[in-house]
Amino acid sequence: MIRRLASGEYRLYSRKINPKTGKRRNLGTFKSRGAAEKHEREVQYFKRH
Repeated sequence: MIRRLASGEYRLYSRKINPKTGKRRNLGTFKSRGAAEKHEREVQYFKRH
């Protein structure tokens, strides 16, 4: 899940809510949406291999 920050950067959040904090886990901040989408694909691949 990618959200745009007020600074203009994009942050990748986990899809599930972290039960300990009640929020989504931050999986990294990126300068461009394309970079965030690329990393999201890498994370999904890693989770399944």
